[in-house]
Amino acid sequence: MMSQVPDDFQFGFKVTDTVTVKKFPNLPRFGMKAGAVNADFLNAELFIDAFLTQCEVYRDKVGLLMFEFGRFYQTDFAAGKEFVEVLDAFFGKLPKDWPYGVEMRNRNWLTPEYFSMLSKHGVAHIYNSWTHMPAVSEQLKMPGSLTNPRLTGARFLLTPGATYEKTVKAYSPYRETKQVDEDARIAAAQLIVGGERYEPRTKTFVYVNNRLEGNALETIAAMTKAAIELLDRLIAEKKPQLL
Repeated sequence: MMSQVPDDFQFGFKVTDTVTVKKFPNLPRFGMKAGAVNADFLNAELFIDAFLTQCEVYRDKVGLLMFEFGRFYQTDFAAGKEFVEVLDAFFGKLPKDWPYGVEMRNRNWLTPEYFSMLSKHGVAHIYNSWTHMPAVSEQLKMPGSLTNPRLTGARFLLTPGATYEKTVKAYSPYRETKQVDEDARIAAAQLIVGGERYEPRTKTFVYVNNRLEGNALETIAAMTKAAIELLDRLIAEKKPQLL
């Protein structure tokens, strides 16, 4: 797969859930581990040896390594502060020269302390549009949410409030746009233009799921069009232009 893309093409990878799941869900795919506490949750040594080492040969093609954390409950952490402390210790053990990002699913944990911790380690906050999260447009307005000025990302998965099961039923087989999420389109455009507008430029990765609007390819085209229109408007208004 690496050999089939241009030299300057970079991939974004989600880190294995071997180190991001605190307790394995009761799902068949987890086999005998289903329902068990994960002894390797945020195991830095295992992650370095079994994941980063395997990526080393492809380092030039790795643009973003995303730690996606599912929604935590009080049985996992009594408060967001505890998670921030554990994550702080984890990143403190990792090599600093990899492009890390964190995707969070607990809206109340998007605090200044959380953003500050990520910033300290040069880790990007991954903006995400999901059932129980604030819209990406809201996250963009949170002070300190751009935790790495050189790297950021966003995953547009579901419109906030929409559930996975109902969306799958309503949108599949994903052949066309079913419901336009204008707010998501504008937020994506802001991310794209913002990343290119100032120096140092921010390498920006934007991912779109079929379940956001019904057809990811059409959504991406619409986001690209919105970004071009936004840039044209900023230039016409004589706002700071691309450097």
